[in-house]
Amino acid sequence: MSASRRNFLTYSSLAVLGAALDAALDAQAPPQNQQQATPGAPTAFGTSPAVGPEVSPATFAEAEKLVQFQMTPAERAQAASNWRMQMAPNYELRAGPRKLELEASLQPATLWNPVIPQVGPLQEGDGAFMRSESAARPLPTSEDETAFAPVTQLSRWIESRTITSERLTEIYLHRLERFDPTLHCVITLTRDHALEQARNADKEIAVGNYRGPLHGIPWGAKDLLDTAGIPTTYGAEPYRNRLPKDDSAVVARLNAAGAVLVAKLSLGALALNDIWFGGQTMNPWLLEEGSSGSSAGPGSATAAGLVGFAIGSETGGSIVSPSMRCGVTGLRPTYGRVARTGAMTLCWSLDKLGPMARSVEDTILVLNAISGPDPGDLASVPSKLTFNAAASVKGLRVGYFPGWMKESPATDVDRASLETVKKVGMELVEVSIPDWPYDSLNLMLFAEAAAAFDELVLSHKLHELKAQVPDAWPNVFRQSRFLSAVDFVQTDRFRRKVAQEMARLMAQVDLLLVPSLRDEMLVITNNTGHPSLTLRAGFVEVSEARSDWAPDPKHPLPKFNPSRRVPHGITLIGRLFEEGTLAQAGMALEAAFNVAGEHPSGF
Repeated sequence: MSASRRNFLTYSSLAVLGAALDAALDAQAPPQNQQQATPGAPTAFGTSPAVGPEVSPATFAEAEKLVQFQMTPAERAQAASNWRMQMAPNYELRAGPRKLELEASLQPATLWNPVIPQVGPLQEGDGAFMRSESAARPLPTSEDETAFAPVTQLSRWIESRTITSERLTEIYLHRLERFDPTLHCVITLTRDHALEQARNADKEIAVGNYRGPLHGIPWGAKDLLDTAGIPTTYGAEPYRNRLPKDDSAVVARLNAAGAVLVAKLSLGALALNDIWFGGQTMNPWLLEEGSSGSSAGPGSATAAGLVGFAIGSETGGSIVSPSMRCGVTGLRPTYGRVARTGAMTLCWSLDKLGPMARSVEDTILVLNAISGPDPGDLASVPSKLTFNAAASVKGLRVGYFPGWMKESPATDVDRASLETVKKVGMELVEVSIPDWPYDSLNLMLFAEAAAAFDELVLSHKLHELKAQVPDAWPNVFRQSRFLSAVDFVQTDRFRRKVAQEMARLMAQVDLLLVPSLRDEMLVITNNTGHPSLTLRAGFVEVSEARSDWAPDPKHPLPKFNPSRRVPHGITLIGRLFEEGTLAQAGMALEAAFNVAGEHPSGF
């Protein structure tokens, strides 16, 4: 057997060593003189040297159960006869003697572009951005009330020097230290760094160098955004000592806007749900349940008044879900608007970074600061952001799905919001979509996520993660090894078909109103890249704690008698790159709902 083939067996995770196998491989491999083609003859599939472990028809019979594809006995025998010459060499990149390590910053060659021909060309350039002109209210006498103020108010107080950034930062740092033992929302408190930034902000503002509405505002970062010299752990044990050298693009832009980083906030390990190596992040409104995830810390800390605003991320619901459960406002931008350079990759074609805050206008102020392309993110694009806080929403067409509003997860709060839409002057339009298998799009997420963390899988470090249940990443990543490449391509084609359907739908309306946790819309819009805005619309009663995790009979969720009152949010879906319209509609509804100002008790 050749040295290269022997090395391949050594490196392959499926290799079976021994003299008997060596002999079998040499017997099965074509003689060396047959490998040398007649001059001018092209190469052919299935003529490579045999590599990898032996397979048999029985191997394929068992594998068929995983991919739900059945062959005849003769087809299995034929497939087994040359698998090691035709297909096994494709694994050399990972398991052969010339295996190649792909650096974490390397992005796939294929990029998702949400702007399909049916949508039309992307609007680029500078948009008109007009924030609200309301004057600042008097500064509360209570520091707790000050902490719960939205950025729109905090910024007016800082601009007018009614309060200094240093004082405001001290308030938030104290609250983070006081309440984190209960909420478990902080991974790294950045006290010294924050106070230095706050003092610099005060000095600049004192001499008239005011950078804008985020200048001097304390904020928290989901701990998947790189921060130079400050740990970025991904909430996962294998990375808890990771120390980046550079700031991520979003952190750099918030630094440029003068914002003050007070904490790196928790996320479910590797951006799934709400359990990380420090425990489970809890919901300030209902301490017996997790805050939802994966933007668990941003949702919890923002709701509890521990930061002015936070940056979360979403791949499949990670801004929407914690925003709804914790009663905050979450803006998931259009895919490509905010550069992800220096942010943990879970899924190249789905990941998005966005603000979580206590008012709708807060989120658009933050989005304005962090928007824009960066060379490190090949999917990021220049785009126009047009917003006018005083614009009328009268006549905007709001699509809704009548059937969805009559069944779970919709509640009376969701149904009442339809009347509020009409009350503020917008028009309701009934819409529908085909009954397609939208959940099959999750194959994109599973395959890309498993590829992003392939080294953890191959090095067997997944067992270090705290959550080791069937629906956690360790099991999903290992299962994803058995997904079909053909099905991945077919799913990618289906994704474009879904995008075409969404283009048809959004041509009828200006935005959609949907139950926040309606699974079809979460999957669809995360795959098509449409922006969403989740905001508190009222309150509901729950008799049992909620969880992101699959039910576990051994650990039942806490039950409540009497029921507990918790916030409930609706979600608006906007057209691609029209977050300004989304925010204008959201502000009108927020004012009509009149429930955003209530805080969780005890904080």
